[in-house]
Amino acid sequence: MNVGILAAVALGGALGSLLRYFVASAIPSNGFPWGIFVVNITGGFLMGVIVELGALKLQIGPEVRAFLTVGILGGYTTFSTFSLDSVLLIQRGAWLAAAGYVVGSTVLSILALFAGLTLVRAL
Repeated sequence: MNVGILAAVALGGALGSLLRYFVASAIPSNGFPWGIFVVNITGGFLMGVIVELGALKLQIGPEVRAFLTVGILGGYTTFSTFSLDSVLLIQRGAWLAAAGYVVGSTVLSILALFAGLTLVRAL
């Protein structure tokens, strides 16, 4: 493990989490989680911008890439990483794997959350 990358991820994760908190808190929910909805959408957009800039326009080192993507965006929203993985599968032509990943991740994560709730309530 590269200590510089680990430090970049840790610092970025802390900043991203704070950013998520501030954005989500600033947007009234009105019965729908608008704040996190905005976080997920903006996180996906920013992941696309950062990944494409890093691939096509800028020479981004591994520490900066880790700081921005895994750190800041990972702390801001893991949905951006989920979206990137989904798009990469689609771009590779792995449509069935992409569909399985999207549906499986969404449905199984929700079911797992319900399972956790049910387990604790049963204790």
